[in-house]
Amino acid sequence: MTKIMESDRLVLRVFSKQDASAAERFWGDSEVMAASGGPTPIDALPRVLESYRQCHVENGISVYAVIEKASGKVIGAAGFNVQGSLEQVELIYHFAKDSWGKGYATEAAQVCVDLAKEHPGVHMITASAAPGHESSIRVLRKAGLQYIEMRWFDDTGQEEPYFELAVND
Repeated sequence: MTKIMESDRLVLRVFSKQDASAAERFWGDSEVMAASGGPTPIDALPRVLESYRQCHVENGISVYAVIEKASGKVIGAAGFNVQGSLEQVELIYHFAKDSWGKGYATEAAQVCVDLAKEHPGVHMITASAAPGHESSIRVLRKAGLQYIEMRWFDDTGQEEPYFELAVND
């Protein structure tokens, strides 16, 4: 297990092929992914996990498996989508429904922000949330991101609240 960071209750580690069935519980769940463009097809999950593993190898930062320390189970994903340059990365987090309402997203987002601050190539963290998804908006604010504006996103086909946090300037 390639541990990246940890908090009191969570460990973030690089995804492995064995995480595909656990990832079905969040990325394959239509309710979890309703505000993020819909669920990922189950047969695509191994490729998604491999792309995040490869992103970590190439960039030293990626989206990671979130492990609940108490159970040792993968309960979600959190980290950064890297598109092109490392200067600006997108914070994302998705958790299985049975992990909602326990503060895990906030805890994972804060760990991710700390990780980005330690990575010299990252200068800006961006994020968005589904309109009206107040719990996700609270997570972003608690992690230190500031609301900038409403912005259109082609991948979700909607205008969403957009947030930023400058780091390593």
